[in-house]
Amino acid sequence: MPEDAKWYVVHTYSGYENKVASNLEKTVENRQLHDLIQEVRVPTETVTEVKDNKRRDVERKIFPGYVLVKMILTDESWYVVRNIRGCTGFVGPSSKPIPLTDEEVAKLGVEQKKVEVSYGVGDSVHIIDGPLEGFVGIVEEIDADKNRIRVTVSMFGRETPVELELDQAEAVE
Repeated sequence: MPEDAKWYVVHTYSGYENKVASNLEKTVENRQLHDLIQEVRVPTETVTEVKDNKRRDVERKIFPGYVLVKMILTDESWYVVRNIRGCTGFVGPSSKPIPLTDEEVAKLGVEQKKVEVSYGVGDSVHIIDGPLEGFVGIVEEIDADKNRIRVTVSMFGRETPVELELDQAEAVE
């Protein structure tokens, strides 16, 4: 039995995503299946709508009709998920669900990976990846939530602000 859980996509009736997710969470709680089915998510995004000159923040489903489930695939976990009311099945061939790849999980933003950095605002960093590889700059801003930093690099006698990912720079020794 594989010991690490993977993300699977479950197809539901349209509009039943939250109901399927809550029913699945209740079933996991009742049957004590926390070790098999670890997490259930309905991917949503917050959008600002302007209607009648009023702004409202509305939460919309990114993938209507789908729920993401992080689980270890066994006969029992497959059966539990498959038999939730409103669930029509897993995405993949009918007999065997296909897990999402690490790249797909990263693009969906389902799991946030924390990157520990050894530099702070005002420190000099060496750019180790991307088009400015090899340049040295000064950190102006760190946004850990978005996994981004703003670095000022001196190019052709001018100070140029550049946005990088946290792992594209390392502290200058």
